[in-house]
Amino acid sequence: MGNVNSAKHHQPSDQNIIFTNNVGEAIDSIVGEIKPSKLFVLVDTNTDVLVLPRLAAISKAVESATKIVIKAGDEHKDLDTLAQVWSQLSENGATRESMLINVGGGVVTDLGGFAAATFKRGMAFINIPTTLLGAVDAAVGGKTGINFNNIKNQIGAFRQADAVVISATFFDTLSQHDLRSGYAEMIKHGLLESPEVFNRLIDSDVADIDTNAMLNLLQESVLVKKRIVDADPTEKGLRRALNLGHTIGHAYETLALERHSPIPHGYAVAYGMLTELVISHMQLGFPSDTLQRYAKYVAESYSSFNFSCEDYPNLLAYMAHDKKNASPERINFTLLEQVGKIKIDCIVGQQDIKTALDITRDLMGI
Repeated sequence: MGNVNSAKHHQPSDQNIIFTNNVGEAIDSIVGEIKPSKLFVLVDTNTDVLVLPRLAAISKAVESATKIVIKAGDEHKDLDTLAQVWSQLSENGATRESMLINVGGGVVTDLGGFAAATFKRGMAFINIPTTLLGAVDAAVGGKTGINFNNIKNQIGAFRQADAVVISATFFDTLSQHDLRSGYAEMIKHGLLESPEVFNRLIDSDVADIDTNAMLNLLQESVLVKKRIVDADPTEKGLRRALNLGHTIGHAYETLALERHSPIPHGYAVAYGMLTELVISHMQLGFPSDTLQRYAKYVAESYSSFNFSCEDYPNLLAYMAHDKKNASPERINFTLLEQVGKIKIDCIVGQQDIKTALDITRDLMGI
């Protein structure tokens, strides 16, 4: 990922990322350093039951914090839930000197981060991601926000958490689907970084990785993202590399929602990366053996997402609505010349996308 290091004139973010399976100790240390006037902990209805009691037993700070509970699920990452969090902060005497501890997956860290960034024009917050997807993706990088008018992440702000505590401690609460969904984002970071990292990830089965080994893989993966974010904190250029797999992945995700049979975000990204690697092969000569290897991995680990040529107009329409695009006819992609060699802002025509969709279906046997 040599072109990442070329952006040395940018100031790196000062985000404090702590990789540890001693989560309670880490939280208490951070709170001790910041010394907030009052503590709040935000959970959803899942983490309230599965994680918070365990966390309160090992952290004095969490045990003493005022609890705010929101409904679980991306459909609740909205203005109503945000207003509920603001109200509870206000009613319980939060000030700019208070701190919010966000404990959960991406919905909690996205919405909680935005609530903290905007309440009284900004209070401290830390993220404790409890899902693999949240740890590797949503909790790091400073993007906060909510969905609005049925469009994902339409309202938000760039605001780094004061600290992020990343661990594999609570992954025993996750389903296989949840683990594989998060692992797809780790594979994305491997594709952006180097053949060594990519190979290490696809040679492993996420279901068989123990807690300490997972923490090491997580650290490697998150630091790939952090280096990119540090070089381009507000997505003016290089950070768009992190969109690999997402332009088409979001289209697959939207198509599944339209069919009322949603697929996990990471699964959509896994399929999206396959199609975008096909385009990378077509346009930039991405190696066919690596493409075939990845296709085999996706077929074995993520089953398949069934779509036909009749779905192409809808998929193209969803891609055209992506906020990265200047016009519907000019779809913008992050592509790879090879693993670790990134090319952003690649404009791809609709006919080439249709061809890539054909090849994807062949590779997936659908």
